Amino acid sequence: MELTQFVLPAFVALEILIILALYRYILRDWIIQKWEAKMDEEGWLVIRLEPVIDEIEDRMHEKLQAFQDSFFGSVGAMTKKAKDLDPMSGIRKAAKDGDWTSMMVEYAANKAGLGGLIAQQQPQQSQKQPQQSQKLGLK
Repeated sequence: MELTQFVLPAFVALEILIILALYRYILRDWIIQKWEAKMDEEGWLVIRLEPVIDEIEDRMHEKLQAFQDSFFGSVGAMTKKAKDLDPMSGIRKAAKDGDWTSMMVEYAANKAGLGGLIAQQQPQQSQKQPQQSQKLGLK
């Protein structure tokens, strides 16, 4: 029984030493030669990684497109709000329409520092009133 307890661990240790010696003196040199041959080939790594590179490129394109869409959309909305807050826009519109009373109200609000508040409270779309005919009588 004593002999088997000593032989089994000795056999395992001998196998480990053989594997380590094979790796150190034979397998390692063979692996190095194979990798050096691969390195000398032109573009082997790019060929192997081409699917990964394509997927990364597609994802980056999608992310960039989503960022551009959200960024330019937010810039457009911000520009529109800035135009609405411009205190002179109401005066320009009133002067263009020839509405002197609205122009005077806008001017007074701007002088009082209330121009931005009035622009926010005004309806976004002007409501057109039906035009009444100046002619009297039947058609």
